Amino acid sequence: MTISLCSLIVPCYNEALAIRVFTARVLPVLEAIADTSWEIVFVDDGSTDATLDELLSLARADARFRVVELSRNFGKEAALTAGIDAARGHAVIPIDADLQDPPELIADMVAAWRAGAEMVLARRTDRLSDGLLKRQTASWFYRLHNRLSKTRIPENVGDFRLMDRVVVEALKRLPERQRFMKGLFAWVGFRTVTLDYVRAPRAAGQSKFSGFALWNFAMEGVTSFSTAPLKIWTYLGASGAILALLYALYILLRTIVSGNPVPGYASLFVAVTFFGSVQLISVGLLGEYIGRIYVETKQRPAYLIRKIHGAASGVDGVARSGD
Repeated sequence: MTISLCSLIVPCYNEALAIRVFTARVLPVLEAIADTSWEIVFVDDGSTDATLDELLSLARADARFRVVELSRNFGKEAALTAGIDAARGHAVIPIDADLQDPPELIADMVAAWRAGAEMVLARRTDRLSDGLLKRQTASWFYRLHNRLSKTRIPENVGDFRLMDRVVVEALKRLPERQRFMKGLFAWVGFRTVTLDYVRAPRAAGQSKFSGFALWNFAMEGVTSFSTAPLKIWTYLGASGAILALLYALYILLRTIVSGNPVPGYASLFVAVTFFGSVQLISVGLLGEYIGRIYVETKQRPAYLIRKIHGAASGVDGVARSGD
């Protein structure tokens, strides 16, 4: 059988405590998979701790490790894009360094890939390691997104997956700068198989996603793949206009029948504040879409690479133009 090269992509931001634990667990798993050679592409997303030093130490000791050093912190979506662009394997597997996604599942993913799958998803069947609020809000996000968008994102499926080279090349053709990778993975399609697993607690370190960051991430996902929110506000505006007209007719009839009573301050206050709030929310939603247009028209790269460390590497100043 022909030996396949597989690339493991590991975005890292301040994961110094997790790097050694991660490699100690993942290397035996990879080495046990027959007829496969490996490269592990770490992407340092502007870490401020000793993450880069740990990664460079690994790259100097083992030619299978490569380190893509970004010029600053661009965010996980950009770091993941950088890893996909740098990966050279016939199959590419993104995975986090915190070991919440089990490396032991990789063998099954490779087997499904060799059986003909072009995208092998890893679906979390048990997320008790995550907090109740995070689990509930994630469920709400998937339901909302899939109701509003024609591109359905599989529920409880993260970045951990295997992608055939044909999928990787398709992703590299997508030009947008603000990248919601879960949506892009779903959008490209291809022959897909799903494997289930139980999500584990973090092996080391802390999550870099705050509640506010998760909210912004959800907004990014909804506005990246659907214009339905804009249409919703059109319907809300039309409904409000109809209700206002009916209320005006009611006031007119009441005045004709019983005269003009003392004006009601409370009803006027509620009406003004309600419709004023609706207008502000709709303007804010328009701003989200206009902001995306603004960012895309500037055509700045999704990330900048300071240096690539490792075997046959050493490129400075590489940028992902998105073209």
